[in-house]
Amino acid sequence: MNRSLTLLLIATICAGLGWSAYRAADSSKPELSRFIPAGALLYLQSKDFSGMLADWDKSPEKGEWVKSNNYEVFSRSRLFLRLKDALAEFSSAAGLPANSELVRQIAGKESAVALFDIGKLQFLYITRLSSASSMQSQLWQTRSKFETRSAAGVVFYLRRDPESNREVAFAMTGEYLLLATREDLMAGALQMLAGGTEHGMEAEGWWSRAVGAAETAGDLRMVLNLEKIVPSPYFRSYWIQRNITEMAQYSAAISDLTRDSKEYREERVLLRKESEAKYDDGATGAAGVADLTRLVPANAGVYVAKSNPKAEECVKLLETKILAPHLGPAAPEKVAPQVQLGNGETGVGSDLETRIDQASVQQTESAQNGTLLKEVFAKNPVTAALQLQSTDANPQDAFVRMHSVIVFLGGSDWDERALKSALVDFVRPGLTTGDLGVVWRKNSNGNSNISELDGLWPLAIAVRGKYLLVADAHRILESTLADMDRKATDPPSTSIAGFNHQSEQSPFLKLTRMLNLENSAGGAGQPPDFFSGNIGSLSQTLRAVAAEKIIVRDAAEKQTQTVRYAWVQ
Repeated sequence: MNRSLTLLLIATICAGLGWSAYRAADSSKPELSRFIPAGALLYLQSKDFSGMLADWDKSPEKGEWVKSNNYEVFSRSRLFLRLKDALAEFSSAAGLPANSELVRQIAGKESAVALFDIGKLQFLYITRLSSASSMQSQLWQTRSKFETRSAAGVVFYLRRDPESNREVAFAMTGEYLLLATREDLMAGALQMLAGGTEHGMEAEGWWSRAVGAAETAGDLRMVLNLEKIVPSPYFRSYWIQRNITEMAQYSAAISDLTRDSKEYREERVLLRKESEAKYDDGATGAAGVADLTRLVPANAGVYVAKSNPKAEECVKLLETKILAPHLGPAAPEKVAPQVQLGNGETGVGSDLETRIDQASVQQTESAQNGTLLKEVFAKNPVTAALQLQSTDANPQDAFVRMHSVIVFLGGSDWDERALKSALVDFVRPGLTTGDLGVVWRKNSNGNSNISELDGLWPLAIAVRGKYLLVADAHRILESTLADMDRKATDPPSTSIAGFNHQSEQSPFLKLTRMLNLENSAGGAGQPPDFFSGNIGSLSQTLRAVAAEKIIVRDAAEKQTQTVRYAWVQ
């Protein structure tokens, strides 16, 4: 692997790709975080870094990913090129190639890295590695190119690159190997290793709050100082989730990843700032979310359950998913419109029917017709809502058909007659001027719990006391009703979501290839299509991931998240 992959390799390992078993660290030894100076923005520790590297090197995911369209696109991204430049500067300062082989040589068992500057990528790395292994590394063998310094009675080696002003320092003391990009970071770490009492990272408030809120450390632990990270322009530029405003309410976060052959489990805790600690979701809504997830069929493609949605949110969810999915405001344009310069003609002879004295008719959103529906939800506040969607698993079908069902858990029993009347009032303007096609009838398959419109409009509902189910196909509604008597197994939560990657991968690729068929890039030197090429190749690389599930629980001072990635067995 060429040297430009090294930082990317480290980041991917941190994401947990690999297949090692759990290895517990020696509890009698101090945590490496004790030796990190103050001022860190991010801290990452592994119980067995060398083992994770070996797992990643031999994993099929690595081999497929570096050959995929997704990696090709990433390797041309601005972020990748900036990392590549930083790696080249580090190599120049160190006087040796900073490639994957060097990473393997200095990878010990228990290891940690602390990041102090995002833009300049200034870090301190500490690992427990035998002196014999350290002396065999290229870093130690090129020490004659470095100047010598001393801190706490320990000699360390320092080298500067005059062109980039980069610094590289390393030291060996006892069972520890240290590598840093700043002289003061190396000196501070050595002083704390020698028992110094100066202010370190563990004494800072963001660290103690985050670690105190977490449980046992996983195979990989990451702790973040969000009060310092979020305002950074580099974070705002490269944070892929693009939810900076939402992240601004948190002061710190901690995430623990535990791996085994069946699943990867990530436990996250996000701590709110004291000024933001006002969240109170209520026990009723949290219990409702757990109650609704028991209705999710085993073959569901994707589902999301949320607590305490407002009446307007419920109507909007119905509209966008089932009642009028083709309507809605267009995404805002971020590119200035192109000016079309003509030859001075203002019209043609065939355009005589176009009125120039009247504004063109604009299609209005159907939300204006949802007054009765809003009233129904206002009278019976929803404690939890579940939306799930699946594709038809029929490989012989030329099209990919997607169906949705939404379940609302009301505070009291639903008024079925009022619901049906409100739904008809909502859809009638787009279907008919009379009652043709908007009369309710019982399901033709004999299921008395389901009512459908008698026309071609695919709308079906079922009411079971406090449960209201609305779907665009009776089949998905029947599969949801089949689990009404099943007991809840999920804990009370603010939201629970899941994605069945194993069942939805093939339909996704089929659909996106059809959508990209007309405007396929595919030419020499052209980037691959985003969904069918870029994202599709990532999906194929991770085809061993069967499903993902995330459970979110909110409290006034923190939010906890549990993410599970199940592997194909």
